[in-house]
Amino acid sequence: MTEFMKRLLRTPQGFIGLALVLLVLLIVVFGPMIAPHDPEKLSPLARYKGPSLDYWLGTDQYGRDIFSRLLIGARATVVMAVLATIAGTLVGAFIGTTSAFLGGRADELIMRTIDAIMSIPSLLFALLVVNLLGSSTVNALVAVAIAFAPGMARITRSVALSVRKQDYVNAAIARGESSAYIIRREMLPNVIAPIIVEMTIRVSFAVMLFATLSFLGLGAQPPAAEWGLMVSEARRYMHLSAGILIWPSVAIAVVAVGFNLLGDGLRDALNPRT
Repeated sequence: MTEFMKRLLRTPQGFIGLALVLLVLLIVVFGPMIAPHDPEKLSPLARYKGPSLDYWLGTDQYGRDIFSRLLIGARATVVMAVLATIAGTLVGAFIGTTSAFLGGRADELIMRTIDAIMSIPSLLFALLVVNLLGSSTVNALVAVAIAFAPGMARITRSVALSVRKQDYVNAAIARGESSAYIIRREMLPNVIAPIIVEMTIRVSFAVMLFATLSFLGLGAQPPAAEWGLMVSEARRYMHLSAGILIWPSVAIAVVAVGFNLLGDGLRDALNPRT
């Protein structure tokens, strides 16, 4: 583990990515505790104020403290994106590993179905799912998870195909172990490394996808302090105060860049010869 961390921190993308992700995690955990104001408190007399000692990043169109809303909104945005990515990864990894193990016509059928689903852009697919389920944060989570599962299935299958040929898998088959046992105990544990790398990178896309759904009114609903929703509400008032649009946009960008860089760093650390 120590050698792995050294390799991770040795690369600029690994060091910067880990630092940004740790900062985001600290905000997620401690943000609500240190928020100086109630994020939903309306102050009509304090609208569009610039940064000050009372309002570090200024106030929005309703006089709400932008800094407090960003701190609270980290949980609504980042946590839901991570949960959606984990759910999509688990489903995709199971499908991909199962397809690689079964092989033959079953593998062909599963992969052709995956290809058909992947031909639909992730955002459009998520929009279709949310329209079917209804607009809410939970439904947005389900939509993002479903949208990510096919891509994870294809990546996992490509790794699992080589694992399928290993002696320990053939030995399990010779012992008469069930397919479920072999997939769960012999194959899935040996495809974790590339899955973790891909999952880390996909968190950045999940954050942007969640923000987009909320921006379109299909994710979090007012008065939630979700970053995408904050951008959506601010776009009509940006000519009065640019900060109400800039700060949540910067927050989304920082999270996306952080997880993307960390994923690149993990890939280099896990494959030092490449």
